[in-house]
Amino acid sequence: MKRGESGLNLVIGVAKPVGMTSHDVVSRVRRILGEKRVGHTGTLDPLASGVLPVCVGSAARLNPYLTAEDKRYEVAVAFGAATDTDDAQGQVIRTGAVPARLYDEGFARQFVAGLVGRSRQLPPVYSAIKVNGKKACDEARKGNVISIEPRDIEVYGAQLLGIDDDGGEGGLRWHVAFHVSKGTYIRALVRDMGNALGCPAHVAALERTASGALELADCLSLEALEQQGARAAIDPVALLGLRFAFLGGAAEKAVSNGAPLPVGALELCERNRRGAEAELCACTSGVVDSPAAPAPGELVALVAQNKLMALYEHDEAAARFKPRCVFQGGIIRGSGI
Repeated sequence: MKRGESGLNLVIGVAKPVGMTSHDVVSRVRRILGEKRVGHTGTLDPLASGVLPVCVGSAARLNPYLTAEDKRYEVAVAFGAATDTDDAQGQVIRTGAVPARLYDEGFARQFVAGLVGRSRQLPPVYSAIKVNGKKACDEARKGNVISIEPRDIEVYGAQLLGIDDDGGEGGLRWHVAFHVSKGTYIRALVRDMGNALGCPAHVAALERTASGALELADCLSLEALEQQGARAAIDPVALLGLRFAFLGGAAEKAVSNGAPLPVGALELCERNRRGAEAELCACTSGVVDSPAAPAPGELVALVAQNKLMALYEHDEAAARFKPRCVFQGGIIRGSGI
């Protein structure tokens, strides 16, 4: 085993604290687990807290499949000032009086509900988006103007949780829960809310409450991870949300070598219900046979010895499953979510 490789292949859910970057979390996990191959799926700003999926060892190859998930957030929207970063950590670039109607809870509730739907969003200038190989945030800090293209996003759900006005420096705040598509920036949503309402606004506080199937209740603090170590592993099969098949004998050996499999070699399963122990083997009530034929291009998760061994893609024309990603040694499934 190479230096810096622990032999651990797993996924954990970290409850990121305010003040740390996502890279800070990755560095801390590397030290805790003694593994250099660590990556996160979906950056959280230092101001933000909450759900951060972290992939360790060969599980880092899952990153592209987990970043496609939808996200849920709770945000405090502060009115009366806009900042260059669209959050409380930036410099104030514009102020404005707060219209009286923004204090009306009925108006706020109706406005927030109207945010649901598809739109085009211009990401914040201070973002990790790369343009011509350069991060927009790095260029912005240098004072360079970089052109960022709008992107398609969707707000699946938006709910006003409450309004508060402490009468002091904090001013008026709306507390809002969002359910959004991949690539949606909450800072940009808040910025655009302010523009639509005729009052500058920024993010005062932000918490990610879910990333795909991973919820905040499933995540550990870094202090708790210090205590639990590899026991903190969560089930990557549940996180992926794919149909799956249990391997044995010749099929398991073929998959370990990255060989394709005929469609008839796999009996696809799906979840009947969630549960910490119910989905760890095919003999439990948590798993049922999935009668639907595989769809063209469908990805399935292949499991052996309670490890995720590979992701295979259905090749309809060839009537077979072909390897998309094979995980050397397998990714331990840990506890269910």
